[in-house]
Parts: sequence; C-alpha cells; structure tokens
Amino acid sequence: MASLADITPPIALGALDGRYRRAVAPLVDHLSEAALNRERVRVEIEWLVHLTGRGVVPGVRALSEAETGRLRAIVEEFGADDVTELAQIERETVHDVKAVEYYLKRRLPDALDGPAEEVARLGELVHFCCTSEDVNNLSYALMISGAIRDVWLPAATALVDQLARLAHELAEVPLLAHTHGQPATPTTMGKELAVLAHRLRRQLRRIEGAEYLGKLNGATGTFGAHVAAVPGADWPEVSRSFVEDVLGLTWNPLTTQIESHDWQAELYADVARFNRILHNLCTDVWTYISMGYFAQVRGQGTVGSSTMPHKVNPIRFENAEANLEVSNALLDVLASTLVTSRLQRDLTDSSMQRNAGTALGHGLLALDNVARGLAGLDAVPERMAADLDANWEVLGEPVQSAMRALGAQGVPGMDQPYERLKELTRGRRITGDDLREFVRGLGLPPEVEERFVALTPATYVGLAPRLVARHLPVPPPA
Repeated sequence: MASLADITPPIALGALDGRYRRAVAPLVDHLSEAALNRERVRVEIEWLVHLTGRGVVPGVRALSEAETGRLRAIVEEFGADDVTELAQIERETVHDVKAVEYYLKRRLPDALDGPAEEVARLGELVHFCCTSEDVNNLSYALMISGAIRDVWLPAATALVDQLARLAHELAEVPLLAHTHGQPATPTTMGKELAVLAHRLRRQLRRIEGAEYLGKLNGATGTFGAHVAAVPGADWPEVSRSFVEDVLGLTWNPLTTQIESHDWQAELYADVARFNRILHNLCTDVWTYISMGYFAQVRGQGTVGSSTMPHKVNPIRFENAEANLEVSNALLDVLASTLVTSRLQRDLTDSSMQRNAGTALGHGLLALDNVARGLAGLDAVPERMAADLDANWEVLGEPVQSAMRALGAQGVPGMDQPYERLKELTRGRRITGDDLREFVRGLGLPPEVEERFVALTPATYVGLAPRLVARHLPVPPPA
C-alpha cells in the first residue's frame, strides 16, 4: 500500500490546513511557525536599531536611515527562501532563536555600511543581553495582537453586525417563546436575536481592549547581564521604551525568565466566552430551523441530504458548533496552563503557545460557518404565527397580571386571579373564543375589558420591538 505521508506536495494532517484552508489562511501570516520566525527577526532588528539609536553601548555609532531601512526590509521581504534557510540553520544549531541570530548576522554585510570589521562589531549587538524568551515573548505578543486585530476581530465584528441587522429586520415579527421548552410569553424573533448580538458585542469590547504585554530583562528578569555589560545605562527605561514605544506593547517590568502570560490567559478566556455565546446562537437557530421558524435558502448545486431530496440540513450551524467546541478546548487549556511556570521557567509554554493558531483557527472557521448560515436563512412569519395562534393560554399571564393591579386598586371581583387563570389554562389548550368569554365574565372596567378582548398572542409582545431599536445600535450596511 502506498504511503500517503510520502505524497508531494505533502498532505495536511489537520483539517485547518487541509479541508478548511481557505477559511483560516489569513491566520498563517500571524500564527504559523514561519510567522513566529519573521517576528523574531523583527524583534532582533528593532532591538539592534534601538540600542544603537539610543547610544546605549558607549562608542557604538547609530545606524543611518538607509541602514535601518535595509534592515527592516529583511522583515518585509521575508518569504519562502528565508523559511527554508532558517530551517537549515536550526538543524545545525538545534535551537530556533539562535538560528534567527545567525540568519540575521549573515545579512548584516549587505545591510550595513562600512568596513567588514565595523559590521562585525555591530553584529555583536544582535541578540545583545537577550535570553531566548526576551525575543519569543515579544514575538508572540506581536503575532497574537496582529491575529486578533487584523483577522479575528474584523471577522467577529462583521458577523455580529450581520446578526444585528437581522435582529432589526425581524424586530416586529412575533414569536412564541419557549421557556423550559414550553410555550411561554410571546416575544419577537428580532428581540431574541438582539439578545445574542448584545451579548456578543460586549465580549468584543473586552477583546478590543485587551493588553498585549512584553518584557526584555534577561535570563531571570534581573537585567543581570545588561548591568554587567554596560553598568551606566538605565536598562529598565531602555527596555520599557523598546517594548512600548518601538513595538507598541505594554511593558511588564517584573518577571522571571518568561513574561508571565497572564494577558494571554485573559484574552483566551474572553475569546472562549465569545465562542460560547456564539455556540448558544447556533443551538437556538438550529432549533428555530427545526421548528420551521426559519427556512434555509439552498445554494445553487447544494445537496441537502445524500438520500432525502427534500432536506436542507443546517450544516453551517452544526459545523460551527463542533469548531467552537474544539477552539474552546484549546483556548481553555492555553489559559489554564500558560499562567504556571516552574520556578523561574520551564518549557511547557514553548509547546503550548504553538497551538494558539489552531485554537483561533477553529474559532475563525466557526465564524465563517455562522456567517454563511445566517446568510442562507429566510424567516417564516406564517409558521411562527401558527404556533402563536395555537397557544392562546399564554395570555393567562397578562390577564391575571391586570387583575392583580386592579385588585390592588380596590376594584371588586378581582380576587384569586392566578388561581382562576390556572384553572382555565393549565394542562389544556384554549381558543381565542374561550379566552374572550372568560374575560367578559370577569367584570373588568370597560376600557380594560376592551383591551384584553382585542389582545392576541401575536400582539402580546410587550416592548420587544422598542428594546431592539433602543438598545441594539444599527450597524452600517454590509
């Protein structure tokens, strides 16, 4: 039997790099191994520029604007050949960050001006006083912030806006609510979708406000090598200005060898919470489809079922559920594991952080599925209206509530309202005629009686449309 592992080009082991590559490809620029190496090169170059530009090491000249531009071009032009070269160097060093250092030193003669001896001297400031984690933690912060801000957040925001627009479209479409799976006080489909959009937007605000921390303070966070090498420099300020002013991250001044990763745990918990609310949306919409409240618009050529031609399965929402569950399993283990490091450091975080792309990838795939699923829905108001018309007993709530209010005002004959409506409605179906006959026999004030005789399950939606209009901002057109 032929080995699939030997086929060229290589067959992907995981679904994200195989079947679902199209949906998650934008994350490769941020969370792949190649992206990690590119950010390591960026951090090393910017550290060299920072050290020379601030005159941290006495007697070392600042780099010219042209030299700085050529160095930064190494990052901008980082591509397939560089990935291959770094892999070759790493096979010799058996150390990924040291491979980056050697890779960069190879390029200094073409990037820097001056005689070879001077270039070699400047090369000694590549990775100067850094432990590998100084480079890695900053690289991961840049990678994850880029993935969230440039890929995940735009997709998540677009989905929530899509949901909000649907909520506004259906704000006045009456819906029979089902608390505990039982017919309950009517609402509107738009209001129910607005609840989910409102919840998701709140999580987006938390994620948008996430901090991305970084540190550069040496092997155990003491600036020991820095002070030993150049005792006259204000190393904490050099570190702070590099992390915040150059890289745009938040400086963590107090760490062990590693940046503590608490910010990652916070971020992953917020993304996981967003995912769980989105999962709730999927299960609710799936149920509404099964009840006939939504019809699915079949795309050209789409097969709904392999054997039953009448079916259009809600696969987008089912696929989203599965991917959200995989995403959250990974996000949860990342959040719980990364906050712990044995003494001053262990390497569990090195392997663990490499799963961030997979965790966010499954979430991004779910966003794509839900967006496509929502785009394929048509509301069926007639089906919702039929369920409302078959459940007049839900009007027992407003009638007995009005009787309570009237009784409190001293109107006679309003005693035991709950018990009287319970006897009328519990355990059996009533018709509109049954309810109107009951209302007319209560002795209500004429204006109240008239209001309740006219009330139907479809009109008993309270302030639902107004709540959508008032509390769910209308997103811009797609």
